[in-house]
Amino acid sequence: MKDTTPHRPELLAPAGSLEKLQLAVSYGADAVYCAGQKYGLRAAAENLTDIELARGVAFAHKHGSQVFVTLNALLHDEDMEGLGEFCRYLESIGVDAVIVADLGVMDVVQEFSSLPIHLSTQASCLNTASAKLWKSLGVKRIVVARELTIEETATIRDEADIEVEMFIHGAMCMAYSGKCTISNFTAGRDSNRGGCIQSCRFSYGHTPLPSSQSSMKLPIIAPGVEGTPGARHFMSSKDLHGLEHLTDFITHKIDSLKVEGRMKSPFYVASVVRSYRKALDALLEGNPLTTIDSSELDAAPHREYCSGSLATPAGSESIYTQGGGSQERASHKYLGLVLAKEDDLIAIRLHAGVELGDTIEFLLFDGSVLPLTLSKMQEVSGNPLEKAHQDSVLCIPLENNSGIEAGNVVRMRTLAQQEAA
Repeated sequence: MKDTTPHRPELLAPAGSLEKLQLAVSYGADAVYCAGQKYGLRAAAENLTDIELARGVAFAHKHGSQVFVTLNALLHDEDMEGLGEFCRYLESIGVDAVIVADLGVMDVVQEFSSLPIHLSTQASCLNTASAKLWKSLGVKRIVVARELTIEETATIRDEADIEVEMFIHGAMCMAYSGKCTISNFTAGRDSNRGGCIQSCRFSYGHTPLPSSQSSMKLPIIAPGVEGTPGARHFMSSKDLHGLEHLTDFITHKIDSLKVEGRMKSPFYVASVVRSYRKALDALLEGNPLTTIDSSELDAAPHREYCSGSLATPAGSESIYTQGGGSQERASHKYLGLVLAKEDDLIAIRLHAGVELGDTIEFLLFDGSVLPLTLSKMQEVSGNPLEKAHQDSVLCIPLENNSGIEAGNVVRMRTLAQQEAA
């Protein structure tokens, strides 16, 4: 009898810190990916210490989620020191897989541990022959190059008989599979060893070389001052938004759907993970995609959205020409996290200030949103407050058990959203 159960893809979330790992799991991630203090591609993220990695793995496993650790920086010989011992440690604490881009790193992983290996998108696996070769070398999952469509990835999955993982949401890179060296030349930071400063987000101008320097008169391309004539953003990518392609991911049996964002805020992690969790569950329960509300994906800061190469290869429509920050597109601002709840009192660690009369929102773990107008506020000591400042702890009395839990994200609509309402 033919199995008619719909394919259930894994929802894989970023965890740039232990706190974000716990949030991602609590808001519905099936798995998280993170890094230790070395060997990963996000050196500017908080990343996890060895002790935090152990705590994170224990927390994830307790809640039925997995943990994958990135070892995907392109390492020189001097960078390899201690890698074998680190792999032994990762295996000892129960890490579920490591994400690797380099053959030498993979060899060390296999020499010092039996950790499952996922091939990083940095390795640019674009075809079935490549996937078969990586599989023969011991790779269990291919994180395909971002330049592939869902349909092309499904072909690799079927013909190579290997798990495949695709990015579904978040920032995109203008370079082919992330192989970029702009930061190397503009800031002396190696993008492929964890030092990217996102130079592609700058505006650039160009001027012809003097004839004395070049018979070809090639242009000099250099960072331009924002707003100056001729300075343009032509290398900055829009953000990926794959919600409308969820049915295609399920139909083509893509094994893992990956959210970008290890350097993003806890607010971003909670909002995006919960949105995709609710959408996936709704589809798997038989609800049509047209009934799914995607507005939650506008809550946290983001650039203009596009679908990247999910359906067809990305073109000029994927370039984010406006420049500037991403905060102005957010429907909400991040206020903080619930630290604790005891009976009729909750404590919030504030990321931004609030005052009496503000209406705040709690994003609960089940995805529902609980609004609350602040009529009473107090310090931890019990002294009443009219205003509470950033980086302080705010206590709020609650008249009933509202379903709020420690770890819930707290937010507030932006001024523009408030005025529109």
